[in-house]
Amino acid sequence: DMAVRHYTLDINLSTPGKMLGKSLQKLLPGLLSIFHEQELSETIHDTNGHGYLATFVGKNGRLVVLRVHSHGLVTIDLQCHEDDNIAQLDNVSDQKLPVLVRGAKVDRYWPTADGRLVEYDIDEVVYEEDSAYQNIKILHSRQYGNILVLDGDVNLAESDLAYTQAITGNGRENYAGKEVLILGGGDGGILAELVKQKPKMVTMMLSMLNVDFYVYACCYFTVINMCCELQILIEDCVPLLKKYVQEGRTFDYVINDLTAIPISTSPEEDSMWEFLRLILDLSVRVLHPKGKYFTQGNSVNLKEALSLYEEQLGRLSCPVDFRKEVVCVPSYLEQWVFYTAWKK
Repeated sequence: DMAVRHYTLDINLSTPGKMLGKSLQKLLPGLLSIFHEQELSETIHDTNGHGYLATFVGKNGRLVVLRVHSHGLVTIDLQCHEDDNIAQLDNVSDQKLPVLVRGAKVDRYWPTADGRLVEYDIDEVVYEEDSAYQNIKILHSRQYGNILVLDGDVNLAESDLAYTQAITGNGRENYAGKEVLILGGGDGGILAELVKQKPKMVTMMLSMLNVDFYVYACCYFTVINMCCELQILIEDCVPLLKKYVQEGRTFDYVINDLTAIPISTSPEEDSMWEFLRLILDLSVRVLHPKGKYFTQGNSVNLKEALSLYEEQLGRLSCPVDFRKEVVCVPSYLEQWVFYTAWKK
């Protein structure tokens, strides 16, 4: 189960074009001597005049790909087992990138919402299960504590109080004696935050995906029941919201923690956008006239998707005003947008 370490090095030659050959003649002997000292067998490949390409293979499975591009960039990719000694490469270039660890027992790489690859300091798999609905992992990070990962997507970590505070109003709201509706939130973080302010009643709608965390949320129930009524509903929230609309039932606060704004920028063709619009419209309709609706947005860099969401806020059956707030959520490794809306 030993992982493979993938080293990537970049060298920019200052004289591409016609002078590339002379620069290469100076650089190659030193590089090749390193690989030969490692007892790597060399194979030169025909590039049809487009630079230089060679592969080096060692008896222990070590592999090096040396590529000199026509515009003067030299790339070196080396793969070896994690206990191999490659100290000879340490001084080849100042442009050496951090080592990629591939095939390790604990995966440590995830993309941000806007597609950048980030590496986490994961050192342990605390829990893993394939439920009927999704893959669930709880991974331990030395910096962020336990991280909940659903289907490869980082949801929340112990470090992320900023997320929970932002989606409940960042301390600007008084929940004491109020009625609150939570959509999703099966990790229990929002419940734990609300209990501090002793609301009158909390109704929590968990989708089937949230059922996996029902037991996790239960760890807060004893504390919550000491200070407020709590109702847990495990079913599709759309029919229930429609029922509340028909009954004229209202809430002082609706907190939507079901999903982030879709990354897709084709809302007319994306079913996730259709679901989001429906939930948004129904949520505002069950708000008390002076009530507030809270939800997460997405990465601050997804400007087009956020703009489309704000357009949806202007098309609801009940006109609303809104504000947005940008918060740094530690384990997300990016700035995250949160929205507050209320009836005009």
